[in-house]
Amino acid sequence: MPRQNYATGTPWEPVVGYSRAVRVGQFVYVSGTTATDSSGNIVGPGDAGRQTEQALANIAAALKAVGADLRHIVRTRIFVADIDDWEAIGRAHGAVFGDIRPATSMVEVARLINHEMLVEIEADAVVDES
Repeated sequence: MPRQNYATGTPWEPVVGYSRAVRVGQFVYVSGTTATDSSGNIVGPGDAGRQTEQALANIAAALKAVGADLRHIVRTRIFVADIDDWEAIGRAHGAVFGDIRPATSMVEVARLINHEMLVEIEADAVVDES
């Protein structure tokens, strides 16, 4: 079964040894994705809802690169720096996935790789190949 790796070109992908998204057959796995723009700058500093929107936009772009889209997502995992931001994060997630309704979890973590990052999201998708 062919494997398709998608990289965004960020400098840390080859250092850490990961792809933004990997597609194998009908399955797509999107790595933990944060609220960065194309230059690597944090979008929405201090605003967990805005960061969630940007992370999901970045996930949508990665999916598109491997022939999938948001409607194919079956599971998301949301890692947050402060669980008190759950409602803003949840509302942003719900605005995107209200009709799709993937399985999801939201977990507070001790910290993310950059202190300005408030949210990191992983996603799994299944593409109907018929």
